Amino acid sequence: MQTFSNSLSDTIVLPVTESSQVGEARRLATGLAQGLGFNETEAGKVAILVSEAARNLAKHATGGELLLRALERDGVTGIEVLALDRGPGMANVAECLRDGYSTTGGPGTGLGAIARLSTLFDIHSLPEVGTALLARLWSRPLPRGLQSHPLEIGAVCLPKPGEEVGGDGWAVDQRPGRGLILVADGLGHGSDAARASGEAATIFQKNPHLAPAAMIEAVHTALRHTRGAAVAVAEVDVLHRVVRFAGVGNIAGVILSSGGSRHTVSHYGTVGHEVRKIQEFTYPWPEGALLVIHSDGLASHWSLDPYPGLANRHPSLMAGVLYRDYSRRRDDVTVVAARAT
Repeated sequence: MQTFSNSLSDTIVLPVTESSQVGEARRLATGLAQGLGFNETEAGKVAILVSEAARNLAKHATGGELLLRALERDGVTGIEVLALDRGPGMANVAECLRDGYSTTGGPGTGLGAIARLSTLFDIHSLPEVGTALLARLWSRPLPRGLQSHPLEIGAVCLPKPGEEVGGDGWAVDQRPGRGLILVADGLGHGSDAARASGEAATIFQKNPHLAPAAMIEAVHTALRHTRGAAVAVAEVDVLHRVVRFAGVGNIAGVILSSGGSRHTVSHYGTVGHEVRKIQEFTYPWPEGALLVIHSDGLASHWSLDPYPGLANRHPSLMAGVLYRDYSRRRDDVTVVAARAT
């Protein structure tokens, strides 16, 4: 069983601060759905869902933003929608999801419609902090009897504002009992940085059997003709309850659990150029633990403590909130969050 995700070119970001942007969000979502092979009926659901999410942002939110990302699972394409804002938040999420509830005099069907249309729906909101909403839709039903992946994955991977392509990339391979994750940050920005991180993801895809340190060795050789990258690889062994991690450069990793947080170790260097040491470390993977790996486009001082209940939500919501509140906004940014299913 294998999945591969690389968000260099499949994420659409749209600020939504006024009602005139709702139509643009609908058009972008419809175009993405059609490009992914959604039929007219399923593409229509995407359009309705994104319109409702955008309308909510325009009516209620401060600093609203929509993120649309393409998905693929066992040959079935899908779309992930993240709606993020910085306020005013909801004091009672369950009440706001009830049809007929409205704070602006409307019909009060927006959130309820989004939840009904979604294959997967999750939401986290705090008064005066903001709301993060997650919805996923598939172009057709996933195959019956599909074996669950060992890890539930969420990610945000976006270019530096003003750049058309991002220099960050990420990839995941999942097989029974273990999940392998790569995050790469190409040196600098733009197309040359994207080329380096894309090559790292390609080597990862071709060699999913390699352990983290061996994977970085292989990527190091392959990136010699590029400008190089910071690279980290984590293997989550859910059977033996350990995380094996190797990193070179400024990719950070944190394992969060009820017992506290554990920061992973990366060595100094640039993969493809100067690498002084490649070393693999092994860390415990406690029950209910969460792994977060991110590039330096995310500030290092982040914490989930200000967000009660967020650690129990879908990893995509966690990645979205961390991006919303801790992104430096002057660099490419990648946040990948994972927990055992």
